[in-house]
Amino acid sequence: MIRRALLVLLLCALPAGAQDSHLRSLQTGDDSRGWNAVGRLNLGRRGFCTGTLIAPDLVLTAGHCLFDKTTGARIDPTTIEFLAGWRNGRAEAYRGVRRAIAHPDFVYGGDERLDRVSHDLALLQLDRPIRMTSIEPFGIGDQPQRGDTVGVVSYAKDRAEAPSMQDACEVLGQKPEMLVLTCDVDFGSSGAPVFSIRGGIARVVSVVSAKAEVEGRKVALGTSLAKPLEDLRQAIAQEVRPGKVRVLSGGGAGTFIKP
Repeated sequence: MIRRALLVLLLCALPAGAQDSHLRSLQTGDDSRGWNAVGRLNLGRRGFCTGTLIAPDLVLTAGHCLFDKTTGARIDPTTIEFLAGWRNGRAEAYRGVRRAIAHPDFVYGGDERLDRVSHDLALLQLDRPIRMTSIEPFGIGDQPQRGDTVGVVSYAKDRAEAPSMQDACEVLGQKPEMLVLTCDVDFGSSGAPVFSIRGGIARVVSVVSAKAEVEGRKVALGTSLAKPLEDLRQAIAQEVRPGKVRVLSGGGAGTFIKP
């Protein structure tokens, strides 16, 4: 758990805002309609994270999901599987991973530090694009500000068989590189998309990196997307020999990878 002292400068005093909504499980096709581009990332036998399709062949997740939390070794991407819209034993689409890139400034290992959250992003290139009308990749939105309402869709411990949605949580603190949120996250929620919904359109504005606690209140830490995501898009676009995985760095706390 990231230490409380590291968060106080961001939060100062917790603002009064909208009441957070409770998690609701997206168990049925009707519940999940519009959210099937969020999926469970099975990390071989090492647990799972949450990922989001942002292009037909690209999944956005947390950088630390690419590393074994016990050994710190990089996980072989060919053992990772993206289960789009996974619920109750079946997915809308199943895809393997061809290559995986963590942000070059993301460093894995060592004590948990707040500054590590700022680059906790990864892009996974699927072995085949997903082109289905029921699975529409999400666009990227502008970073929300303190006091804004956002939502999150995630898998986690004790809710691994269907995604859960919290459609109203709050931005408690904001810096250019990270957000502090009231969103309800747990082990397995790493990489989950944080959404801003405007005009009925949901856009990804952050990715869940870690959970923390401040003044007895549980919070989620989200990685900002603007510059780090552009870095990753450029890296993934570079020519890489087919079947060869390019990892630009180590990184991440591994906080949410389920044992």
